[in-house]
Formats: sequence, structure tokens, C-alpha cells
Amino acid sequence: MLSINELGKVYGAQTLFTDATLTFAAGARYGIVGANGSGKSTLLRVIAGQEEASAGTVSIPRKVRVGVLEQDHFRYEDTPILHVAMAGHGPLWEAMVAKDALLEQADGHFDADEYSRLEDIILQHDGYSLEARAAECLAGVNVPDEVHSRPLSVLSGGFKLRVLLAQTLAADPDVLLLDEPTNHLDILSIRWLEKFLDGFKGCAIVVSHDHRFLNNVCTHIVDVDYERVTLYRGNYNDFEDQKQDDRDRMEAEIGKREKEIAKHKQMIDRFRAKPTKARQAQSRVKRVEKMVIEELPNSSRRYPSFKLSSKRSSGRQVVELKGVSKSYGDNQVLNDVSLRVMRGERLAVIGPNGIGKSTLLKIMLDRVEADAGELEWGYEAHPGYFAQDHRELVTGKTDTLQSWLWNHCPGEQIGFVRSQLARVLFQKDEVDKRVGNLSGGEAARLVFARLAVTQPNCLVLDEPTNHLDLEAIEALAKGLEAYDGTIIFVSHDRWLVSRLANRILEITPEGMNDFVGTYDEYVERCGDDHLDVEAVIRKARREKSQAKRERAERRS
Repeated sequence: MLSINELGKVYGAQTLFTDATLTFAAGARYGIVGANGSGKSTLLRVIAGQEEASAGTVSIPRKVRVGVLEQDHFRYEDTPILHVAMAGHGPLWEAMVAKDALLEQADGHFDADEYSRLEDIILQHDGYSLEARAAECLAGVNVPDEVHSRPLSVLSGGFKLRVLLAQTLAADPDVLLLDEPTNHLDILSIRWLEKFLDGFKGCAIVVSHDHRFLNNVCTHIVDVDYERVTLYRGNYNDFEDQKQDDRDRMEAEIGKREKEIAKHKQMIDRFRAKPTKARQAQSRVKRVEKMVIEELPNSSRRYPSFKLSSKRSSGRQVVELKGVSKSYGDNQVLNDVSLRVMRGERLAVIGPNGIGKSTLLKIMLDRVEADAGELEWGYEAHPGYFAQDHRELVTGKTDTLQSWLWNHCPGEQIGFVRSQLARVLFQKDEVDKRVGNLSGGEAARLVFARLAVTQPNCLVLDEPTNHLDLEAIEALAKGLEAYDGTIIFVSHDRWLVSRLANRILEITPEGMNDFVGTYDEYVERCGDDHLDVEAVIRKARREKSQAKRERAERRS
């Protein structure tokens, strides 16, 4: 389908990867993994032709169509959403638009030859099914049917990116290149995307930080590490096992050769002083000189350490909401919500985007005022917050990392502050970096450093894995598992929810499902892990229709 040969990419003195040679086959799904900054997205952009390689070549047959997930939604702001989703197949869409324009002028001069040419293009690319494909993809990523005819500008930024994902998929390319496609998707939409890719007959190459997505989708993993690009068969779990086995085998081989050299050197030292053994000693010297041990390169993967603990325990009841409701204009996101959270619970709040999950957390923390209802925090309950847009918490843009964190623990010594920064991978030369210049992942790690020093006994986390790489997500899961307080968190990361939660609160258009138990137990109980994607989409549409009818009846 496509191949790369001796591909390399260098930025100044930094080498991302060299001598990468791979063939990507039709019908296979490749997940590109690696630490932030290792070159995953760069490799994808080089394959897509969006960035030049420093060395090597990318070979794509001329007839192969490549679909690339774009991020620039601004060019489509005034375009109807359905048309945006249909525009991914450039030649086909242009032919359809030109044909419609030709028909509008049919009363005047009608160019039959041009009409025939356009019709051939449309038939050749199955153009008469394009609108249905686009609508199906929009529904799959949970863009409501009722907005399909409206301009893209009516949607929020996250939903605009969903439309661009639908555009890429609806174009039905031979090769899909997707960089973080699950960003901004809820659990339902992620499962729909997994189902779509599972049935995709072309070649899919995906960059993702979602463990379960990589496990459910990938037939191969492409690892960008040690300045190399290495192909592994299987999903992400298979890759982890194989990579560790490879590393252990190489370290064992190096150890074996080191022992062999040491043995030769002992013999040389013993025989060197004996004239009768001098020739034998010299032979061993030459043999040792030929034995070269190549050092294993350092991995680009770095694991932060999230040491989270509470200063003191809260009372048995941590927080209670009674009859809480909240609307934004005509859109009611929460209706008569009552909830009590007890000490030690790890409550995962799940549900579609826009259903009110983040609003619920903000009401708990008095960051959003409820329209009705009561909120009461329990005895000695001290919450610590991680916002979905966590950079809003990193205020004081001229502060350095060191001064910003020190402001949250003013009684501590400078050594303590620096050690806390080092735990989340900010080294000595980075502590004077301005917080206003941090990337999303860096800002997230800094917020968790603040939670570590302030020691709240209830963590309120809104999409805590956003912007973190796989290594940081794994480290965060370990830190949260070891945490001795209460956790209330919103997440679309099913791997994290499965590993952490002991109570599930699913918010749906019909109301709330409150289940005491793990996510897997919840799935088994309700039979709805969003595994039967088509059934869940039908269910969601029924729920929306029912809710719409009920609202109409209340107004009348």
C-alpha cells in the first residue's frame, strides 16, 4: 500500500529517528506510539507529505488516495456541516458542486459534454452515496442531525474537530492518517470509531495515547524510540510484552559479552608475565580488541512520579448535592441531580459530551452557580481540582515553574520545591521556565505537582489524561491507585476508568445511572459498554427524540 525507506528526521542537533524502513499493508491498522517529542506526529506528517524528511523516501502508488485528519476548521466556518463532511474527497466534491452549478444554469446554455464528464467522475467515485456516508459519519461522532444543515460556526471547537474527522472518514480513502483522532470524542464516539476502523479495508495509521483504543483497533504497533522506528505485530499490550522481551534479550547478550571479555582479560593478566604463555596472551588481546559492545541507546520514554496523598482524612460523607439543576439558555444540562459521595469512593462520571459532566464538577467547586438545589461539603473535606482546560489553573503567566509551585507551599524549602518539580519531569534547567510558555502536557504535570504539595483529601479531576502521553497516563494511574483520599473524576479514557473507579455515574438524556462497582461490573450489569455501537446509536437517538418530545410537551 505504501512504504518508507531509510527515512530519517533531524531538527538541528536533535535526531528523532534514522534509517526507518517499513511497509504498510492494506487491511492492517498501525498505531504509532512513543513519548511526547519522540517524533510520532512528525513521522505521520512526513508520510502525509506535510513535512520534509531529512533523509530517505516515502513511496505511495499514484492511484492510492490518502485521507489525512486536518485541524484547520477555520476555512469551513460558513459552510454547512454536512457539506464540510462531504468535502474530504476533493475531486468528487468539486465535480458534485460543478454539476449542481451546471444544472442551475440549464435554462441558458447547457454544456452536455461537461455534464457527462462530471457525471463520470461522480459515478466513478460512488458519489451518490457520499451524502449518506457523510451523514452516517457525523452521527457516529455524535454531531446531532438537527445541525447538519447549519454552518460549522455554530459548533464548539471540539465538535468542529469531530466534523473534520467525519470528513476524513466519509471520503473513503485507501489510506487513513489520523493524529489523535479520539481527542474531543466521548466514549460512545470512540467505540463507533473503533468499529469503523475495524471494518476499514484500507490501511489505517494512527497516533494515539488511548490504551484501550490501541488495543481494540491495532494489528501492528510502530514504536518511535531510541531514535529508531520499530514494527511490532499485535496490539498495544502485545507490543509492551514484546518490547520488554527484546530489551531483556539485548541486555542479557551485552551482559554475556561483558563476562566473556572479563574472562579473557583475566587470562591475559595471568599469562602476560609468563614467557611461555606470551603468544597465547597476545592472541587473546587481539580477540578482545575485536569484541565491540554497542551501548543500548537511551529510551525517549520518561515516566513522571505522581505522589498524591491527603494531609488529613475527611469525615465519612465527603460531598452531597440535592436537587441540583442547571441550564444554559434553553439547554438544560442537569435536572434535579441528587448525589452523595462517601470517603474512599472513586466515582467516575461518564456520558456523552455536552451532557453536563464538567458542569456537575464545577458546581461542586462553586465555579459555576446552579439554577436550583443545594451543595454541602462534609466535615474536613478539602477538594483539589484539575480542570479540563487545566491551563486556566496555571495563572500568573510571568511566574516561573519554581515560583508558581512555591506559592502553593510557602513554608517549604527550595529543595523541596525542586524535588517536586523533578518528580514530574521538570529538570534543573527548566525550573525557571515561564508557566505561560508551557505546553498542554507540561501544564498538566505542573497542576498535579500542585495537588501533590497541597494534599487535598478529595481529588476532583476533569479529563485528567488530556495532553498526557502514554507513560504519564500509566504513572498517573499508579499515583491515583495509591492515593488515600476520595476521587471524583470525569474521563473518556476507558482504560483509566476500568483501572480506577469503584463507582460509576453515567449521565444520559433520560437521567442518571448510579452504580456501585467497577466499570467492567457496570458493563456486565447493564450490557452496554457501547460495544454494540449501532444499537447504542439507535438508543441515543431514541433518547434524544424522547427528550425533545418531552420538552415540547412541557412548553405547550
